[in-house]
Amino acid sequence: MYLAQHTKRLKFGCAFNVLTMWHPIRLAEDFAVADILTNGRMIFGIARGYHTREVETFGAPMLDDAANRELFEEQFEIVMKAFHEEAFSHSGKHYTLPPEVPYRGYTLKEITLVPRPIRRPVEVWQPIVSGTPRAFDFMAKHGIKGVMLGTAEQFIDQWIHAYQEANARHGRTLQLGENMALGLWSYLGDTHEHAKSKLQPIFEEHVKFAAPLGMLRYRQDQMQQLGPTGVARHIAAGVDYEDVLAKKAWIPATTAEMTEYLKDLERRYSGLEHIILGFPFGASAADFKDQLERFARDVMPTFRGRAVAAH
Repeated sequence: MYLAQHTKRLKFGCAFNVLTMWHPIRLAEDFAVADILTNGRMIFGIARGYHTREVETFGAPMLDDAANRELFEEQFEIVMKAFHEEAFSHSGKHYTLPPEVPYRGYTLKEITLVPRPIRRPVEVWQPIVSGTPRAFDFMAKHGIKGVMLGTAEQFIDQWIHAYQEANARHGRTLQLGENMALGLWSYLGDTHEHAKSKLQPIFEEHVKFAAPLGMLRYRQDQMQQLGPTGVARHIAAGVDYEDVLAKKAWIPATTAEMTEYLKDLERRYSGLEHIILGFPFGASAADFKDQLERFARDVMPTFRGRAVAAH
């Protein structure tokens, strides 16, 4: 709220709200209040979750991927109804809203979300993790925008094309990369070798966190290990730093090299307008400030007028 009070254009959002850990009406209420307090500047980020400890503890399925997706999709439908309809009802496998109970002399048939978001339709973003046809179809059906972060370049290209094709099947013509955001694990240095040496210990800390959760998917053989849960089963203990750099999943660069890399992305994906600077776990506050300053001073002016998000 402090940032909202002192800014006018800056947007806010959570990357991401794990729907399976919420009651959909409670989440819709909380988001609507935040949207009002920020004067319509909230972005709605959604995800299915990947921490069994968290999702299963809340009584929702995580180990059963099909059940997890089924619950997630029904919850999303409820939240969208709550946001966009004056009054609504829902009858599904997991929820009957409202229950048909007597209330003040009549039988309850519909309910209304109070308050509702100021800015409607609500802008929705979802991370692209497994890149399955069903996932892209769901996103395209509902006009959900996609976020990619720390993924090998070959899969980024596949997913950008798959997202465009899925939207075309639903009657929506998009340029390559349109309605998508690309997140980069990167480090900008005085020289390429300086950036590379500074990024390596940060990468190693990231591996300690991400590998046991199945979040590292940098090689074709790793992608093929995606199991029925939709989350990589490998532990990736042997992830090679040089291999990750070669796949451009992580990018050490000078500001000039970063500028050229972004220009190349712009040439290949004419609709891509959102770049997220992802600062990995293990980076210090001083590193964070230094990286923002370098990017803002030496890279952003080249793309003045484009939409660039730094997180």
